[in-house]
Amino acid sequence: MARCLLLEKSNVKEFLDSFDTILTDCDGVLWEGAADYPIPGVPETIQQLKKMGKRVFYVSNNSTKTRAEYVVKCQKLQYDTTEEEVVGSAYATAQYVKHTLGYKGKVYIIGSSGIAGEFDAAGIPHFGVGEDGWNGRGLRDLLDIKIDPEVKCVVVGFDLHFNYVKLFTAQQYLSDPECLFIATNTDSALPAGGGGILPGTGAIVSAVEFSTGRQATVCGKPHNPLGDILVQQHGINPKRTIMIGDRLDTDMALAHNCGMRGLLVLTGFTKLEDARRLTASNSIAHQKQIPHYYLPSLVDLGKLITECGLV
Repeated sequence: MARCLLLEKSNVKEFLDSFDTILTDCDGVLWEGAADYPIPGVPETIQQLKKMGKRVFYVSNNSTKTRAEYVVKCQKLQYDTTEEEVVGSAYATAQYVKHTLGYKGKVYIIGSSGIAGEFDAAGIPHFGVGEDGWNGRGLRDLLDIKIDPEVKCVVVGFDLHFNYVKLFTAQQYLSDPECLFIATNTDSALPAGGGGILPGTGAIVSAVEFSTGRQATVCGKPHNPLGDILVQQHGINPKRTIMIGDRLDTDMALAHNCGMRGLLVLTGFTKLEDARRLTASNSIAHQKQIPHYYLPSLVDLGKLITECGLV
């Protein structure tokens, strides 16, 4: 059972020796929510870990960006990375649809250009991203929407243009029990900067689930499709991998679900009392979200490495 231990001088060497691979969340760990600047000292900490021979992967549930776009952002914020080191929920979803499901047909997407870009890269035909062009027509006119018989898969992600028309369209396709129903992620909320919170992708997915009476297969954290991609495509060993994140229900739950260990940092979504509350719970679901370790910030790991002369 995870115990949510503070990393300090007495246990940091044992911690560092226990893994070869790092999966790190981005928002709230490497940079502050929607901010365009890194958390001070964290880029240097990542460089220290790489100098120690640790492999680093950037793992995000943000489906609005492709891997290539994430590389641009990471490099702008002083994180030296490549596309091979980025695994986002949009990428994980495209890979799951193409390789795990072997789906070759057309896809209706409720989502953003990030999902469209990853499906383009995977060679999967799709439509639906962007404004629906309905222009305020009446409710009865919905029945005039043409349903494409080639669509046997609906993918739902974050979509600023999500509305009743898109909900209706997804419902029509998913009324066919053979139509696949996939979600990039189900995060309940998004950081808006300045302490603000926005509804997350989970709100959109839940609307489609409720209207169809179906449950989506979710590809992003904390679910196994994303972990499977890291194992199959990048050869990581979960037992020698640490997941660093700022959320319990995605980052820490992924660690438990995939047989890894989790390091919670307190620079983002979760407060320490949230984690400690779970340790007192008898719920299995709660136990699977408890971090193995925690730190106020990832920069504190860099300070411990330096103080202990480990690099």
